[in-house]
Amino acid sequence: MKLSQTSLSLLENTIKKAVSRYNCACDQAIVTDIHLQVTPNIGELSIYNDDDEVLANTTIEEWGTYDGNDFNKDIERILSGLLNDMKNAGDFDKMTILKPFSFVLVDEDKETLAELLLIDDDTLLVNEELLKGLDEELDEFLKKLLE
Repeated sequence: MKLSQTSLSLLENTIKKAVSRYNCACDQAIVTDIHLQVTPNIGELSIYNDDDEVLANTTIEEWGTYDGNDFNKDIERILSGLLNDMKNAGDFDKMTILKPFSFVLVDEDKETLAELLLIDDDTLLVNEELLKGLDEELDEFLKKLLE
């Protein structure tokens, strides 16, 4: 699924609107996740905090007319890419939410489908690429240590 530039801008503005309430000079809020929920048949995106309070919502027409089989995978890819671009652009730097917190894609029952982005200064998410060859390196290190 490929979204138009208008839809991508609408998504970005909606996310900015949702997080803008956490861009104040007040005390840091304790929020562990920001939930993004997409209703496929109407193409609506709703963004919630931990208390199920709606932070922002919008409708993406391309999502309402989508007829493929991998809707959630496509949505995950699009939102994850957009959130990473926004993070790299510094859009989340002024948020007064205690870290770590995540942007999470959820279904109608608020069950997590995917973690889209983790915001944390000190935590590194471990993935397969990072762990590739670690066993051999640790074995070699231990061998040299014991000699």
